[in-house]
Amino acid sequence: MRQTDILSQISKAIDGEYSAIACYQKLKNLAPTKKEKTVINEIRNDEIRHFNTFSNLYTQLTGKKHIPIISENCPDDYRKGIDFAFNDEQETVDMYLDIAYHTDNVKIKEEFLRAAHDEQNHAVWFLYFMK
Repeated sequence: MRQTDILSQISKAIDGEYSAIACYQKLKNLAPTKKEKTVINEIRNDEIRHFNTFSNLYTQLTGKKHIPIISENCPDDYRKGIDFAFNDEQETVDMYLDIAYHTDNVKIKEEFLRAAHDEQNHAVWFLYFMK
């Protein structure tokens, strides 16, 4: 993958994390149980960490900050939001693994592999909440 392609993918990842942070705040507020609120908040904290990590990578590579945008709208209904979050997390795992496997940059590879593992764990929680 060329450097411009990697930067484009990192930008997309930043926007995705930014969108997830907003969505999971909404889902946490809608969650019916304390356990769900707690887990969704923990997932949201992971997304904040990913957002900061990817933003820092982008800045290190370009010397500029990426201004994030909401790339996906989160449903207002809790059950639809959980389904949306599950599917989004699964797609994100694939994207992050693709980025990791197509770069020679060790730092990018490590950070995206770590984030892919987190995203898979998030997907399992959202699947559990879909019951």
